Amino acid sequence: MAELGRAALLVTLGLSVYALVVGGYAAWRGKRRLAHSARNALIASFFTTLVAALVLVTGFLRDDFSLAYVAGHSSRALPTRYKLSAFWGGQEGSLLLWLLVLNGYAALAIWLARKRAKDLVVWVTPVLGGIALGFSWLLVAVSSPFDVIAAPADGSGLNPSLQNPYMVVHPVALYLGYVGLAVPFAFAMGALLSGRTDERWIVATRRWTIVAWTALGIGQLLGAHWAYVEVGWGGYYAWDPVENAALMPWLAATAFLHSVMIQEKRGMLRVWNVTLVSLAFCLSLFGTFLTRSGVVTSIHSFTKSSIGPWFLGFIVVAVVFAVAMIWFRLPQLRTTSKLESLVSREAAFLYNNLLLVALCLTILWGTAWPMVSEAVRGQTMVVGRPYFDFFLRIFGLPLLLLMGIGPLVAWRRASLRGLMKTFAWPAGVAVATGVVLIALGAGSSTPGLIAYSFSAFVLAAIVHEFVRGTAARRALTGEPPWTALGGLIGRNRRRYGGYVVHAAIVLLAIGVAGSSAYDSVTEGRLAKGQALSVGGYTLTYKSLGERAGPNATEVRAVLDVRRGSKDLGTLRAGKNAYSVEQQVSNEVGIRTDYLTGEDLFVIAEQVNDDGTVFFRIFVKPLVNLIWLAGIVFVLGSVIALWPDAREERRLATRYARAGERSDTPVTT
Repeated sequence: MAELGRAALLVTLGLSVYALVVGGYAAWRGKRRLAHSARNALIASFFTTLVAALVLVTGFLRDDFSLAYVAGHSSRALPTRYKLSAFWGGQEGSLLLWLLVLNGYAALAIWLARKRAKDLVVWVTPVLGGIALGFSWLLVAVSSPFDVIAAPADGSGLNPSLQNPYMVVHPVALYLGYVGLAVPFAFAMGALLSGRTDERWIVATRRWTIVAWTALGIGQLLGAHWAYVEVGWGGYYAWDPVENAALMPWLAATAFLHSVMIQEKRGMLRVWNVTLVSLAFCLSLFGTFLTRSGVVTSIHSFTKSSIGPWFLGFIVVAVVFAVAMIWFRLPQLRTTSKLESLVSREAAFLYNNLLLVALCLTILWGTAWPMVSEAVRGQTMVVGRPYFDFFLRIFGLPLLLLMGIGPLVAWRRASLRGLMKTFAWPAGVAVATGVVLIALGAGSSTPGLIAYSFSAFVLAAIVHEFVRGTAARRALTGEPPWTALGGLIGRNRRRYGGYVVHAAIVLLAIGVAGSSAYDSVTEGRLAKGQALSVGGYTLTYKSLGERAGPNATEVRAVLDVRRGSKDLGTLRAGKNAYSVEQQVSNEVGIRTDYLTGEDLFVIAEQVNDDGTVFFRIFVKPLVNLIWLAGIVFVLGSVIALWPDAREERRLATRYARAGERSDTPVTT
């Protein structure tokens, strides 16, 4: 089986080389048949990569410990679902997943665009082939998952932190996001290579960008929930380098999704948009580099190897290529359209972009500083949480406010009277929210109070837009309110899907502010019968038990929970001891109040031989709004992505007109 896996990767490498070299030559010389063969080679590379992936999955399911990768990341006692997730539990498997997803995206993207954007596809093919070449080379020559060893009696097992249901889907979602950003990057570079710098590459990749952006966002929320329930420290985001590595391309892609609307509407920001999409893709490569090179210490980074220099070289090539192409096409990217007013929707989007990029770059600097300091001073210096929290407040709070301002401001320019009238209702709601919170005693945290007030402003603005649009449609059609609302969303899916996503970000902001600014914590060592109180809860330690799990010994402390005179049942928290892996993990106890969104969170930090347990207990207000935000986020993205026949006709017309202006003959 190992020979089949290696052969499949070798064929993938050859097909990638063909797509790059022959595809590039065909695009340059205008050879249609060669271009088609290069496209077919890239599509075929997905199926050869799929063969390699299936070989590795089979190795895990069969406990084939003659494969070094399987022996190092699995064991006979490992549950089947975790044998599947062990595929991406280490460096070699995760690189194979990267390549599989990349070739899947590439095959589907160029196949769907082969007719509508055929003049771009001929140039996109070699760009995607070049990216696939980089990863297939790593898998063939540097870090193969099909190295063979003398099979041991059992494997080393999987890192206990990865033996969690979230780890079955979280890495896949992240990779769908990371890798998906290659599609808009490839189309942007294809547009620059072909000299067609209009909006067609944006139109061709808008949905691909939203899919990647959505997957990356959901992947981060799944990872945050994994950290919350599995790592056992009482939080969900620690500004860990690998966490930041996923956040940075998402921020850049968010800026891109907003700025392309200005280019589509006004023909502005062409240079900026190509720069943003290049930044997002290069940051996705940087994130993979951080995760799999072992250059940083992280709970999310489980491997150390020699691929770091290769990956760094890959990133340098991508950056140099993107910068060179933007510089080369700079005269064609410049436009005559100007910003007419600093008080307009396009200006609000521009402010949004500047804040998003500023936040992204400050996170990048803080994340890269340990590597920079080691290279310059010979010692690793780490940037602490206060640095990141400071810039999150400085840039994040204005961004939150702009989410409510932008949709209410007119394009081109807005009048002062119109702004005052439009902002009256949201501003009134925000001020009233702040006053009520102060009266209720929630003014102890200034950033939290500002976040709540700004969130109220944004939600009021979103409701205002839905109400105003529905009323206008009812006036035209006479439809009932709910029918008019559905018709309004159906005819403006991109716009109102975006509003739903904004509502999700507001829920996220409220959840983060509540759980970090207003949480309570206590800790102590308890013997059986003793109690701790925190946030209105009283927890009494009742018993300690042990049982054999599927592949671990499970120790649990049982606590009775009361709030005032009300009995709320029991919570269990403790440890899992994994015999194969020779590791111990925290297993937290969580009680959720679904009415208030509050969690009671218990960690059994130390279980002593005399039966006493050292507990750490948190009360996390509104934390469940963070997970609810993920559901709303997906809903908004689906609305924005849902096919629209009218939009398809509009896009077809735009392609036809652009093709008439810039089409060039292609020889056979």
